[in-house]
Amino acid sequence: MVCSALRRVAQVHAYLVRKSSSVSKGHHCQALGSRSAASEPAARGAPGGMVELLGKSYPQDDYSNLSRKVLSKVGRNLHHQQHHPLWLIKERVKEHFYKQYVGRFGTPLFSVYDDLSPVVTTWQNFDSLLIPADHPSRKKGDNYYLNRTHMLRAHTSAHQWDLLHAGLDAFLVVGDVYRRDQIDSQHYPVFHQLEGVRLFSKHELFASIKDGESLQLFEQSSRSACKQETHTMEAMKLVEFDLKQTLTRLVSHIFGDGLDIRWVDCYFPFTHPSFEMEINFHGEWLEVLGCGVMEQQLVNSAGAHDRIGWAFGLGLERLAMILYDIPDIRLFWSEDERFLKQFRVSDINQHVKFQPFSKYPAVINDISFWLPSENYIENDFYDLVRTIGGDLVERVDLIDKFKHP
Repeated sequence: MVCSALRRVAQVHAYLVRKSSSVSKGHHCQALGSRSAASEPAARGAPGGMVELLGKSYPQDDYSNLSRKVLSKVGRNLHHQQHHPLWLIKERVKEHFYKQYVGRFGTPLFSVYDDLSPVVTTWQNFDSLLIPADHPSRKKGDNYYLNRTHMLRAHTSAHQWDLLHAGLDAFLVVGDVYRRDQIDSQHYPVFHQLEGVRLFSKHELFASIKDGESLQLFEQSSRSACKQETHTMEAMKLVEFDLKQTLTRLVSHIFGDGLDIRWVDCYFPFTHPSFEMEINFHGEWLEVLGCGVMEQQLVNSAGAHDRIGWAFGLGLERLAMILYDIPDIRLFWSEDERFLKQFRVSDINQHVKFQPFSKYPAVINDISFWLPSENYIENDFYDLVRTIGGDLVERVDLIDKFKHP
């Protein structure tokens, strides 16, 4: 048996109450009043039981692991709350795409879907995106499962296949996503993503290229680090160029011109080649989004065999924390007027710099406990802390381990 001592830095609503008025007076009452409810068992696997969510019932099984804390966040939809910082970021991105990309009849090229249900099937969340059955991202310890077949989406990419299958060529998806994660100022079990997808026909991609009619989208060759086996090098390079140009324009619109940007090669199961964008902001390189050329197998399975495309995904909290200088991700859930009023601006593009409103330090507690000899998952402990401590807890660090001989 292992005894773990963890240092819990709790901006306990002693700190958060005072630092951010328990994030708000209403929030403070909720945190204090919810202690008895929080002490109840979470909505974990109880075969034969049911979990009610968004007006539907789902049978529980051995995969069910939703906590009451997370269930209470479903339906909050901060990205719909007018003048909330996440709403401001969403509206700025929408405005940019509406103005920059216009279809043949003067209508926006990109359609926006920001009200899709966060409950998806495991097929939507994983299989439709070509994520292998043994991929670590599927782990029960990293996701919130209603049961073996349904879950809270871990990314907005879970809707890609359905929208492509419906015949859409260019769209943005915005929504809340759910992942079991560590506890610190940068991570929260619920956050918000914005997904973008665009497909091109042969004519659309090569229209501006001299002698473009002789070029092809597809060929049969071998996969390399820079292209898929079904794509021609010309098509891949043009899609990559369009993707990077689109995203460079977007972040320049949000953060201002003259921004230093660099691209880092990375891996995603549903794009190849794949990239992460980093920006130099206030002298520090920060990763802001992931993107890539869509896997043709995914595009083909959705019925768009004659098209090639790109996709990107960005975290709204990540952008807002950088842009508005917000130091703690828990603040996005605050109902404190001292936080919210800072973002009530007449122009969504207006510059806002978050002003802290607490002078009180954090409270630090050390906790020791025995661990079971098997089946211990660290994220289970984090979920327990969040269920009982709520947003009082700022950070949890493992500071020591001891095994009795």
